[in-house]
Amino acid sequence: MNDSALRADPSRDPATASALYRAVWRWHFYAGLICLPFLALMAITGGLYLFSGEINDIVYRDWLRVAPRAAPRLAPETIVARALAAAPGKATRYVPAATDTRSAEVGIASDSGAAMSVYVDPYSGAVLGQVADSDKLMDVIRHLHSLAIAGTLANHWIEIVAGWAIVLVVSGTYLWWPRGRSGGVVTVRGSPRRRVWWRDLHAVTGAFAGVAILFLAVTGMPWSAFWGDQFGKLSNAAGLGLPEYLWDKVPQSDVTMAQQGEAPWTLTQATVPLSTGAPAARDIGLNAAVRELDGLHLRPGYSLVLPADEHGVYTASLFPEDVRHERVVHLDQYTGKALIDVGYADYGIAGKATEWGISLHTGKQFGRVNQLVMLAGCLAILTLAVSSAVMWWKRRPAGRLGAPLRQDGERVARGALLIAALLGLLYPLLGASMLVALGVDLALPRAWRERAGL
Repeated sequence: MNDSALRADPSRDPATASALYRAVWRWHFYAGLICLPFLALMAITGGLYLFSGEINDIVYRDWLRVAPRAAPRLAPETIVARALAAAPGKATRYVPAATDTRSAEVGIASDSGAAMSVYVDPYSGAVLGQVADSDKLMDVIRHLHSLAIAGTLANHWIEIVAGWAIVLVVSGTYLWWPRGRSGGVVTVRGSPRRRVWWRDLHAVTGAFAGVAILFLAVTGMPWSAFWGDQFGKLSNAAGLGLPEYLWDKVPQSDVTMAQQGEAPWTLTQATVPLSTGAPAARDIGLNAAVRELDGLHLRPGYSLVLPADEHGVYTASLFPEDVRHERVVHLDQYTGKALIDVGYADYGIAGKATEWGISLHTGKQFGRVNQLVMLAGCLAILTLAVSSAVMWWKRRPAGRLGAPLRQDGERVARGALLIAALLGLLYPLLGASMLVALGVDLALPRAWRERAGL
């Protein structure tokens, strides 16, 4: 067999001619075809979001930082009043200055209906800047990362892509397995002018970064539109996520914490409790609510959602770098009593594992080391995307897709089918897309496949 034939279709090489190898290689090719542009987008946006705090401090430095002073800070209600004077509307959120060098943030629903953030010097009351929440740089990047910016359907598609990324890791590990080879296992052969260099770069990068990529794909699933929602419901129903006993003690509204604003994943489906003051009762006010939270020893850095109506509550949410200190407190707006005070220690095993995974995924848990490890995973994904495109370009037959060919009568080993079935059952949207891909693969006549290079 000549070299040109092997370059056109390496599956014809006797060393890689088994039906299982051909099938795994073909599905790896299809998975890459489906995932390539989206994985690259997720790697770029995810890599940026790992350093959201540092980027925000550069982009919004004049708004976020203030000079520390000996003068006392202004009362929360005074700060909110200054923000409303600059951006009329209704105050919805208050974020106290976390340190002596940080500004306070006030969330406002403007008269036009837009959600705004106004930054105020907590010492002088000067308004430092304001921005629509939808225009915040990190919010835009986060919505690009999940494709939520393109709507619910696109957000479901990202879940499918994450599932196929798992298929890529599993199938890629099988293809990388040495089988007596020495080159392309931990070393890269040749030079960038040769296809083998790109093949080895792709294989070696995948082998070393596979665990990190698998971790990113799996820990990203709880945010997904379908799987994440269902996993949350199932884990809560089994008592493994949301600590339901805390919610049995007080009346509940129909509003979930996800609808109210940012919330820990474990509590996104939890409903917000109701304030139950007497008809003549008055709201204790923001100043008193902040004092109550200080009395509960809530750490600095929390965000406080203000009551939306006469039944609403003050909801303080803390998302520190160490997930073990995560905490949410709901205060009755009339009495200041803590209706619910829940933290990481109260979550079930599924809630704790998921929150820990999310904290690692976003680079928070172990500081700079965590950020750099996750960044390495993002850079590896980009390397795999580029190397696979170059490798395909150098191998493709003229005018054809150049996918690994399926042989008539080809059968796949039961083990591969079992793995595919388990992944499909675990991630239903992935399973549905695999069935569609399999149907297309089986339905196309051989002549059409050869003509298209499928």
